[in-house]
Amino acid sequence: MRLSIIVPMLNEAEQLPELFAHLLPYQRAGCEIIFVDGGSADASAMLCEVAGFTVLRTARGRAYQMNAGASQASGDVLLFLHADTRLPQGAARHIEQALAHKEPCWGRFDVCITGRHFILGMVSRLMNWRSRLSGIATGDQAIFVRRAIFESLRGFPDQPLMEDVELSKRLLAFSRPACIAHCVTTSGRRWETRGVWRTILLMWRLRWAYWRGTDAVELARLYR
Repeated sequence: MRLSIIVPMLNEAEQLPELFAHLLPYQRAGCEIIFVDGGSADASAMLCEVAGFTVLRTARGRAYQMNAGASQASGDVLLFLHADTRLPQGAARHIEQALAHKEPCWGRFDVCITGRHFILGMVSRLMNWRSRLSGIATGDQAIFVRRAIFESLRGFPDQPLMEDVELSKRLLAFSRPACIAHCVTTSGRRWETRGVWRTILLMWRLRWAYWRGTDAVELARLYR
């Protein structure tokens, strides 16, 4: 099994050196690493190229960027990694073990959100519990999927928000996800910048609205 790691990015130059150091062992182990830049105004794309990674330049939009990366990937399994998320040690081995049989054909990791606010640990636990119960994964949990299945679904839906939720719903037609208990760590900057409680309430409001059928374009407007 060959793993392709696809990283959508937008203005991530400040944290890219740390991300490069994190991903380099995976590259040396044979994993394919593809960065997809959505029109960064900083030096993100250039830094990736100088570091020797494959870089694609596309229009802005996380779903669009991830689909573009997937279209160029050669791996049997695709892993979609946010630029502020770090994989646990042995992640490639955990994925291979999770997909060793015909089912499941996709999965995600548990997530631990880092940050100063005490409530972020509780948010992480609730996200993981909800995901195990519902079979729905979020992008923060580093979704991985067999490429053949991903291509049969034509990738992420072309929408500006909730593309991870919608992909999960479609993947459930094939199998429940493999839920790897080892945690990816993701930055709590989104919560802390916007306000932790405000962000929690906003995300629950958006998910409830999406479940009730509100268009993703309208949800993206509310999110911004």
